[in-house]
Amino acid sequence: MSPDIKNNFSLKSYNTFGIDACAAHFAVAETIDDVRACLQWAKAHAQSTLILGGGSNVLFTGNVTGLVLQNAIKGIEKVYEDEQHVYLKAGGGEVWHQFVLYCLDHNYAGIENLALIPGRVGASPMQNIGAYGVEIKEVFHELTAIHRHSLEMISFSNRDCEFGYRESIFKRRYKNEFVITDVTYKLAKKPQFNIGYGAIKQELERAGVKDLSIRAIADAVIAIRSSKLPDPRQIGNAGSFFKNPSVDKEKYLQLKEIFPSIVAYENPDGTMKLAAGWLIEQSGLKGFRKGDAGVHEKQALVLVNYGKADGAGIVEVCGIVQDAVMNKFGVMLLPEVNIL
Repeated sequence: MSPDIKNNFSLKSYNTFGIDACAAHFAVAETIDDVRACLQWAKAHAQSTLILGGGSNVLFTGNVTGLVLQNAIKGIEKVYEDEQHVYLKAGGGEVWHQFVLYCLDHNYAGIENLALIPGRVGASPMQNIGAYGVEIKEVFHELTAIHRHSLEMISFSNRDCEFGYRESIFKRRYKNEFVITDVTYKLAKKPQFNIGYGAIKQELERAGVKDLSIRAIADAVIAIRSSKLPDPRQIGNAGSFFKNPSVDKEKYLQLKEIFPSIVAYENPDGTMKLAAGWLIEQSGLKGFRKGDAGVHEKQALVLVNYGKADGAGIVEVCGIVQDAVMNKFGVMLLPEVNIL
């Protein structure tokens, strides 16, 4: 099968920052056979391959050489269930939020706190996406991926993925080695509500929710995210640009003494996770702008493209934010977004 390869293809509408980068070659894979054919084409033509999902976690700093392959493998199916859980397999190209809505419609619990996160299903384990006290690793069962060179199909269990904070083995040892074709999640038939993180409880109260449900929690999360995060269709952005940094208890107590209102949460290992948005805001950069690149005026954790910024401009603002936070707090912020 000969893949449909497009040349000198604009990626502007394929990344949520709206950066006008160009791919030397571009293709869309809707099936596993498509993925294999495109990988074989790239190998035969000595081209590198960049896998793209929804383009919501990348920042292009220039044109892309080689083949950009968008994962568009769809499908949701129930593969197993018992009294307590249902196991759902979703194609790597499924839109994440649409998958969340599917689970809400069927009353499958576990990912309601992750509503409205941009991107595709295939990126969820790669990034170990998380929000409002929930991470993918808590509901992840397994995934299937194609090795880019051998074209072999390999399954990865929860343990195999070596999940960390916004991390997995696919961002470290196996970086750029696999294409994730499907992900299976272990979801609960009887929900355990998680409303202790962030502003969920306040939003539920504001909305007058009396009977707690996974849909009520998802609606609260959607309302919070919509009020704080800019719509990429209006202002180019990739959501949270920086990871929340963790420091040891001693460093936290030192900061707490100087900055009594510092926002932090305790990690399972006893370290303290600081709110990156708070650190940026206290550094005086909320709403900062340089040309068309800047820090969002409502949520300092989000870097934005107001129209004609290029990737280099966004990276420059990233550096300004990192320097300011380091100078004020002695804490280094690391990007959550993949800078290419």
